[in-house]
This record gives sequence, C-alpha cells and structure tokens, in this order.
Amino acid sequence: MNIAVLPASLEAEALSQSHVIQRIGVIGAGQMGNGISHVCALAGLPVVLLDVKADALAKAMASMERNLDRQVSKDLISSQDKDAALARITTSSDYASFGDCDMVIEAATEKEEVKRAIYKVLTPHLKPSCMIASNTSSISITRLGASTDRAEKFIGMHFMNPVPVMKLVEVIRGIATDEPTFQATQALALRLHKTTAVSEDFPAFIVNRILVPMINEAVYALYEGVGTVSGIDTALKLGANHPMGPLELADFIGLDTCLSIMQVLYEGLSDSKYRPCPLLVKYVEAGWLGRKAQRGFYDYTQTPPRPTR
Repeated sequence: MNIAVLPASLEAEALSQSHVIQRIGVIGAGQMGNGISHVCALAGLPVVLLDVKADALAKAMASMERNLDRQVSKDLISSQDKDAALARITTSSDYASFGDCDMVIEAATEKEEVKRAIYKVLTPHLKPSCMIASNTSSISITRLGASTDRAEKFIGMHFMNPVPVMKLVEVIRGIATDEPTFQATQALALRLHKTTAVSEDFPAFIVNRILVPMINEAVYALYEGVGTVSGIDTALKLGANHPMGPLELADFIGLDTCLSIMQVLYEGLSDSKYRPCPLLVKYVEAGWLGRKAQRGFYDYTQTPPRPTR
C-alpha cells in the first residue's frame, strides 16, 4: 500500500497537466455528487450533474447554494465566487449531456450492480478520450473498469464526506489504469485544493479499511450490551478525541453504506473479523439508515437527537 501526499515541488507540473480536464460530469445528485459538483464548480470547472430524478437535482442545487452561502458567511469565498460557481453547474437526466466532458465522476449508490448498469448506459455517449472516475468507497476499481470500454481510462477517486470541507481524496488505480489518467486525476485533485492518498486496489482501500470495521465493532459493543449508544459515543469522543462517536458517525455516513462496505470487506478478504454485525443488518432491513432516514442509532425527529437503544 502506497500513501502519497502530492508535494509542493510537483505543483507546477501537476497544474500544467490540469488542462486535460476542462469539463466535468458527475453522476448522482446525492450528498457526495452535489459535494463533488460544488468543489469542481468553485474551482472554475463547468459541471454537468446528472440524476434520473428531477427532484434530486433540485434538492442538490438547493443544498449547494446553502453550502456556498455558509462559505460566504465564513469569508472563505465571495458572493461573486458563489454566483459564478452555481452558474457553472448544469443539471440533466440525459447521458448525452456528457458528450463534451473530459472526465465523468460516478457517485452513485455503493452497489456494484448499480454502477455497472450506469457504465453500460454511460459509455456510448462519451468521447474516446473521456476518463471515468468512480467515487466508490470500497469496490474493486479493476473489476469496475473491466466492465467499461476504457479500463485504461478508469480510476478510483474517493472523496470524503462532506466534500467541500474534507481535504482528502483517495486515488485508486486499477490494474489497467494508465499513467496519463493517474496524472490527470492527481492534477484535478490539486486544482480542487485536495490532498491525495494513493491506495492499492484492495477492498475498502485505506480509510474505510480502517474506519468502517471500527464502526462495526462499536455496533457489536452495542449489540452485546457492552455499552449504550450514548455511552459508546461519549467514550470514543472523550477517550480517543474523536470529533464524532462511531455510532453518530455511522448515522452520518449512512448505515446502508457502512453495511455495503463491511460486506465488500468480508467477501473480498474472507476474514471473519469483517463479518457485519447482525444489529447493523437489522437496522438496515428496518430502513433505519441514519440521518438521511431521520432514524438510525439516533432519532433525528427530535432535538437534540435521542438514542434509539
């Protein structure tokens, strides 16, 4: 595993390559997709944001405007920066809108079959030079790339949530990913004011290989009665100096996403230590997916949120 932070000495070289990507496409108008669109547009790149649901696109634009307003209020950007960024974003439900894009970033749900179906529809609309990046947090880049017509131009670009705030992007090369695609992706991350960590193509990469099993272990601690929801979260916040407790963080990420990542780890590495906790499975089956569903390990219909166990 190779962790690489792009050094300042390479900045000029990276920026000289940034012209390769002049127009971005983003698939998925959820939390990750609108965050990626936000930072790309703010960096001066025209963005086409696609989702099959018109209401999702409307919500994404409203969310981006709120988040940009927050940055203006903190003097991080000007109101002119905000207006210019929003003007660079075009929404669409038609994959043909990606015809002029230099890179399309897929930020769909963390289900391999869903991503493969998207690529099947997407690739006929792309110009031959267009690269595809997946924001997958756990799935094999090699396997996803092999399902497209351009494995050499396919790469993993895993943004952290919330995208406008978090500085890290994991960059993952599949076995077929070529050097120009890798360099263009590094240059794009630099243009977005992100730091990159380069991961080998192993299940869940770096961050989630370490983070999500910790969350799963916290769910086991709850399941086995070691502590309560509030007790476990307080212990990790004050005992390990974490800004959020693991169960609160799980709700923020989405319990369905946490479960998907654990399943990828369990199936990909065949190690019982990655077995998803039955309680995590039960919550997902109940539709208690965390903040986005207003209920997970906490009930978000109340202020402050109250533990559900």
